[in-house]
Amino acid sequence: MATQDTVRAGGRAVRLSRPGKSLFGVGGVTKRELADHYRSVAEPMLRHLRGRPLALQRFPNGIDDPEGGFYVKNRPSYAPDWVRSVEVPSSRSADKEMITCDDAATLVWLADQAAITLHPWLSRRGALTTPDRLILDLDPARDDFPAVRRTAYDVREVMADLGLVCYVMTTGSRGLHVVAPIRPEIDAGQARDLAHVIAELVARRRPRELTTLVRKQRRGDRLFIDYLRNGHAQLAVAPYSVRPLPDAPVATPLAWEELDSVESARAWTVRTFAERAGRDPWRDLARRARSPRRAIERLDVG
Repeated sequence: MATQDTVRAGGRAVRLSRPGKSLFGVGGVTKRELADHYRSVAEPMLRHLRGRPLALQRFPNGIDDPEGGFYVKNRPSYAPDWVRSVEVPSSRSADKEMITCDDAATLVWLADQAAITLHPWLSRRGALTTPDRLILDLDPARDDFPAVRRTAYDVREVMADLGLVCYVMTTGSRGLHVVAPIRPEIDAGQARDLAHVIAELVARRRPRELTTLVRKQRRGDRLFIDYLRNGHAQLAVAPYSVRPLPDAPVATPLAWEELDSVESARAWTVRTFAERAGRDPWRDLARRARSPRRAIERLDVG
């Protein structure tokens, strides 16, 4: 097994150590395959990463390591000087320098770090306190993807009534994310409140099937509409990110018209994602940002 390889990305030659090492169990996806995936999706993925503080979910010994993976939120001192960062104020300690993934070379370098999953903020450099998207995470209590699909359509209807445009993505785990691009007009607390009200409006449609209750023991078998990711410094899995699960499933942006044909949140993996090459259903997401203030006015909660 080669101990080192070089991957060209974004005009740079990025060193990849132990490229043949499996990160997903025996016969599973290797570090080189992970790097190739991130390089291949760099163009659409970077639209959702540039300028955003990033938390890395690393698995240096693979997802089968009994000790598990760990999160990295600070820019490591050994990172190449071309890996950018942003200073993030902290009320608990000194300000932190968090990585921002602004180019394809950084994506490949992150793969070399066995950073399998990337979790960005919902706000960007220069406007860290004002998010530019809302996210509702549809988390089923059991394996019932048709119920998740049905709820995604409910969310779309409620958001449309408020003048918001939304997009849908498989999480690569169990559910779907419904994402609405918004103008950076409100702070994270207001965004969380808006997302909470939207989630409540959806849950009221089918209260025996849907809930916004945070405590798991109170949910029963109901699908949880998670609005909590909209708080300050909260994270959400990035579009095109790989998940630390068997077969290396990918969080996959979808067009609404293809949702009915999708049978699982893990429908695409690193080894099957090439069939979606060239497809970017979220290409116009940023251009379709709407005013959250107007949505709040329609709800009369502001």
